Amino acid sequence: MPDQSAEVPAKRRRRTRQETESDLLDAALRLLERDGALAGITLREVAKEAGVNHGQIYQYFGDRQTLLRAAIGRILDTTSLKAQSHWDKPFIERRRAMLRYALERTELLRLEALLALDGVPELTLFPELARTKEALERDRREGAIPEDADGLVMHAMTAATYMGYCIFRESLARDLGLEPEELDERAEAVYDRMLQGLITGAGEPGRRRT
Repeated sequence: MPDQSAEVPAKRRRRTRQETESDLLDAALRLLERDGALAGITLREVAKEAGVNHGQIYQYFGDRQTLLRAAIGRILDTTSLKAQSHWDKPFIERRRAMLRYALERTELLRLEALLALDGVPELTLFPELARTKEALERDRREGAIPEDADGLVMHAMTAATYMGYCIFRESLARDLGLEPEELDERAEAVYDRMLQGLITGAGEPGRRRT
């Protein structure tokens, strides 16, 4: 006769949709950190890593691009407060701050690069462009950038510089025979000179240094 005193295993609580989505995003970020953003993760791999039925991930996210956009949102949600502190600073200090921010968030930039390579039209690199325009107008009024400066393109080109650097940082360090930390220090110094040149016009075609 069965032992009536034996404990009956507790029935596993069913996860809510919010919990399942959170588990899936955490799993995606773990895989991306482990294998790299260009490793080509699939929805099935993410579902397996999260311990979720693969049918649910298709139900919740539909395709890989949607999952990656959600993963970007997860990173932004957890880091946005730190990034907000740069808005009141003048142009050069904002761009310096964003380089340092990007160095701490290389996984975000790799995800964005992956979506760009996938040709995702919903990808936006400047989600707060309205605030950027306001800051650039303030820079122009206060003399932080020249009155005739193409502020938006200055913003875009400096962003492309630090984004590209952060994405290829480890490869660059290997090629140059430097430790990544040493390269960061030297790259920041060069980036600063580039920013100063944008403001003073040093190196501008047809303009001589005074």
